[in-house]
Amino acid sequence: MVIRIVDVEDETGFGLIPPCADPAFDHRTCDYWEDADRGSKARRNLSAPPAPPPRKASLADNPFAPATRGPAFNPFLDSDDDDAADNPFLPRRPSVRPVLAPDSPRKIGLLLRGLGVFGTYAKVLLVDERAAAYTQFGPLSAYPRALRLRELYPKLPASPLPAVITCIATTADARDGDHAAVLITAVCDDLGRRGFAAVEAYPEVGALRNATSAATPAFWTAVGFHLAAADDRFPVYRRELE
Repeated sequence: MVIRIVDVEDETGFGLIPPCADPAFDHRTCDYWEDADRGSKARRNLSAPPAPPPRKASLADNPFAPATRGPAFNPFLDSDDDDAADNPFLPRRPSVRPVLAPDSPRKIGLLLRGLGVFGTYAKVLLVDERAAAYTQFGPLSAYPRALRLRELYPKLPASPLPAVITCIATTADARDGDHAAVLITAVCDDLGRRGFAAVEAYPEVGALRNATSAATPAFWTAVGFHLAAADDRFPVYRRELE
C-alpha cells in the first residue's frame, strides 16, 4: 500500500477530491464555511460557473458625457487590489494563481484564491493512487463562518489567531484505514512550517457520521487536540503547533 498526499493547487488536484460518504453532500461545492450566513444550494452544481460580478456604472453609460480616455495611470497609487497594475519600477510579478476556465466550479476558485499569500487550502490523501481522504483548512480570514463561531468564545486566545481545519472526510470504503489521522498530522506539520502557532477545529456534537464536515470530538482528541471551549453543540478543539 502506497500513501501519497497531494496539495490541491490546480484543477488536476481539485479533480482528485473524492465524493462525500453521504451522496447527499458534496464538499467540493459546499460553501458552508466560506459563507458567513449560510450555504447556497444554487452553488452545489459542480458544472455551474461562478455568477458574474455586478456591472459597475461608468461615464460610457451617459450619452451626454464627453469622450474620455480614462484616468491617467498613477504608479505611486497605493492599492490593495490584486488586479492593480504592477509598479513599473519593479520587475513583473509572476502569476501564482493558475488561470481557470470560465465555467470552473466556484469551489475551486475559493480553494486557490490564497495561493500567493497563504498557500494551499486543501489536501487529498491517495492510497495506491486512489483518493481515500480529503481535508480543507486555512486562516480564519478565509472562513467567515468559522470566525463568527469563534467570536462566541471570548476566552479563546485572541493573538496570534490560529489556523482552522474546516473539513476532514474519508471515503466510505477507506473509513477504517486511519487515513484521516494521517492527513491531519500532515496538515498540522504543514501549518507549523507556515508559521502558525495553533490550529482549531469546530466539530458538531451529535451530527451523523457522514453528515458532518468537521468530524467528531473523539476524533480530534485522538489526533492530539484538546478541548479549548466546551459547548453542547459546537465545542472548540485546539492543538498547539511547534
